[in-house]
Amino acid sequence: MDRFAEELANLLRGQCCGWNNAVDVLIVAVFIYYVLALIRGTRAVQLLIGVLVLVLIYWTATLLRLTITTILLQALFALALVAIPVVFQPELRRALGQLGQLGPLNRLLVPGSEEEVEGIVDELVRAALLISEAKHGALIVLERATGLQDYSETGVPVNGKLTAELLASIFMTRSPLHDGAVIVRGAQILAAACLLPLEETAERTVHRYGMRHRAALSISAQTDAIVIVVSEETQAISIAAGGRIIGALDEERLRRVLTSLLRSRIQPLPFRSKAS
Repeated sequence: MDRFAEELANLLRGQCCGWNNAVDVLIVAVFIYYVLALIRGTRAVQLLIGVLVLVLIYWTATLLRLTITTILLQALFALALVAIPVVFQPELRRALGQLGQLGPLNRLLVPGSEEEVEGIVDELVRAALLISEAKHGALIVLERATGLQDYSETGVPVNGKLTAELLASIFMTRSPLHDGAVIVRGAQILAAACLLPLEETAERTVHRYGMRHRAALSISAQTDAIVIVVSEETQAISIAAGGRIIGALDEERLRRVLTSLLRSRIQPLPFRSKAS
C-alpha cells in the first residue's frame, strides 16, 4: 500500500512519465472500469464503498500517527484477503467466466451455419408461441460457449431433438418436468426440470420480476447463455442475455432478437431492459 502511494505520488510529480507508465495507467483504468461495470446494480457496490471508507480511515490514521487504529485496520486488511474472495464470489466467478468467453474457442462452440441457426430459431419461436397460447410458463436456456453441464445434471436427461412440440409438452402444467428449466445445446434438448442459480439482485429487480425471470437474469449474467422466458401469469415472452432482459416480444421481434444473438460470435452486449 505504501509503495503504491509512493509510485502514484512520483507519477503525479512527473518523475516517471515514460510510455510504459502511460500503458500502466491505461491498464489500471480499464481494470477499474471493468470492475465497476461488473458489480453495478449488485450489493457488492455497498461492500466496495465500505472497503474504500476503511482505506480512507487507515490513511488518515497513518498521517495522524494513530498507532492503535492503524494496527487494528492492518489486522482487518489481513483478514480481508480471505474474506473478500468469499464475499465477492459471484462477481469473481462471473468475471472469470466472461474472460474465458473471449478466446478463439468461443467461435467453435456457437452455432455456425445460417441454416442451423434458422432451424433452431424456428423451433424456439414456435415453442414460445405454443406455450404462451396455452397459458403455460417456460424457462428455456440456450447453451453457447460456456458449458452448462453442471446445471443440466440437476435435472432429468432428455437428449432429444429440439422441436417446438417437445418443448411445449415439457412445459404443460400436468407434465412432471414443467417445473424448472430446459437446457438446449445446439439442436438438442439436453435436460428438463433443471435448477438454476438465484443470484442476489438489486431490490427493484426482486419486486419487478418473478422467479423465472430472476433465474434467467442470474444464469445469463454468470454465463453467455441466452434464456427464453414465458410468463405463466401474463403469457409475455422475454429474452435474457448478458444479465439484461427484454420483454413483451411478439413473434417478429422474438425471431429477430434470437437470430441476432445466436449469430453473434462474442458475448451479447447488454441491452436495455423492458418490463415483461
